[in-house]
Amino acid sequence: MSLLVVGLSHRSAPVSVLERAALSADAQVKLLQDTLAAEPATEGAVLATCNRIELYADVDKFHAGVAELSTLLAQHSGVGLEELTPHLYVHYEDRAVHHLFSVACGLDSMVVGEGQILGQIKDALATAQELHTAGRLLNDLFQQALRVGKRAHSETGIDRAGQSLVTFGLEQLSAGRAVEAWAKGKKALVIGAGSMSSLAAATLARAGVGEIVIANRTPDRAERLAEILSGGDDTDVAARAVPMDAVPAELTRADIAVSCTGATGLVLSADSVAAAVEGRTGSPVAVRDETPATDGQPAPAGIGTDDGCPLDLSAVQGASGFSVMGEAAVAGMDAATLEQHAAWVDKGTGTDERRDTRGTPDADAELITALAATAATVGRIPERRRPEPVSRVPRPTPVLALLDLAMPRDIDAAVHRLLGVRLVDIESLAEASADAPMAADVDQVRRIVSDEVAAFGAAQRAAHITPTVVALRAMAADVVANEIARLDGRLPDLDDKQRGEIGQTVRRVVDKLLHAPTVRVKQLAAEPGGAGYADALRTLFDLDPETVAAVSRAENNTENAKNRGRA
Repeated sequence: MSLLVVGLSHRSAPVSVLERAALSADAQVKLLQDTLAAEPATEGAVLATCNRIELYADVDKFHAGVAELSTLLAQHSGVGLEELTPHLYVHYEDRAVHHLFSVACGLDSMVVGEGQILGQIKDALATAQELHTAGRLLNDLFQQALRVGKRAHSETGIDRAGQSLVTFGLEQLSAGRAVEAWAKGKKALVIGAGSMSSLAAATLARAGVGEIVIANRTPDRAERLAEILSGGDDTDVAARAVPMDAVPAELTRADIAVSCTGATGLVLSADSVAAAVEGRTGSPVAVRDETPATDGQPAPAGIGTDDGCPLDLSAVQGASGFSVMGEAAVAGMDAATLEQHAAWVDKGTGTDERRDTRGTPDADAELITALAATAATVGRIPERRRPEPVSRVPRPTPVLALLDLAMPRDIDAAVHRLLGVRLVDIESLAEASADAPMAADVDQVRRIVSDEVAAFGAAQRAAHITPTVVALRAMAADVVANEIARLDGRLPDLDDKQRGEIGQTVRRVVDKLLHAPTVRVKQLAAEPGGAGYADALRTLFDLDPETVAAVSRAENNTENAKNRGRA
């Protein structure tokens, strides 16, 4: 059997695909059950976070395993297989181990070095243990991943390279200010009471907010979280729980709102957010104009061409030597149009036509004639000036800061356009973290991961031969017992002391003969390519394959019983 992982994350798929592929808790349970029902897999575990969905399995066939696991992910995520496949990645055996260990250390996180992933790996293992889908391989793998992650955080400064999504999101909301200074005394609304929402509430409490309101579909969880926050030794915050239908009213009072629920639809629409801000400010919420501008001035259409010219071209098409960029074109224009045309011509200063005609005798004569005719018509020479910069609608200081950590999203993306509201969601966090600096300790963490992958592989290969060694020793014990029984029949006059000495001597001889080969074969099996030593041992000593399999099953049952106790 071999370890296989098939998944997608923020590194392989856009947020829109991750959002649609997100798995609810019930969907994860059904996925695990169907994974074990599939022929290639004997163990399974799902690691599902806001920015990754990964299915781990112990399979006996690589290609069949990849096909089956990919199909199962597509079925349970609701994203078609053809659409999902380009975003999937596959890791096998040592590469799969390396991937999970890197994830546990925060190297593969959206924010490098964040430690929240360790709790999510622990939850994934606990779920697999409760459903009895994690056998010896996945139990060993996930428990070792947790140890590797803790080692990386304790032995290096990887924590300096990043932080949890909650902290990173709050830093984005504070727009450069220290989170503590920005959050101090504010009123916060936290929607949801799961692990991410609880982390957000605790982070806000430590940052110094004055009040935290918890809204959750299950009131008991919201009340329990509120009690924990209110009774914390390291915080001084007033916390209370409210039902979900109180969210619109609480949003009107809130300065900060964090949402992370398991809802499949939107929790906060753009209209509900706009209504909350209007209820707070007493004035309608303006919508931000998304039309790009350049230096506060509109870009004229087709600078250096006839496009955008204020002159009626159809009336002067027959004019000899006419050019919309030449001053002769202005004769007979009213003052307002003259100013518009002058501004338009001035915007085309860099064009080839203007550069070629300016300063020539013909152009000078043309200019004098045009200006004289214009002065006679309108009574003055028009000024040629640049237009006034287009006044921008000032963006007000946000009165409501929203942090959406859910996948799929809880808050309508259209909220980005509401003036007076600042929204940070998974997509904007992904963009912001792309340029985040990585700590020098990352290289040290990578070395830790490589060393731990090698150690895990050696341990697994050594464990693979253990049932064979146990079966060999059991066979030797049976041989000793049979020979002692035969000796008793041939020498019935031996007393108990003599019989015991003879039995002990025979067993000691057998143990000494087996000790060096079994120790050495475990060492050899732990090395890369050492899997064949178990087969060699079975062949040399003519061991019954069923006996070896029975030993392996017994060890797995014992291990699973321990794991159920841990869960």
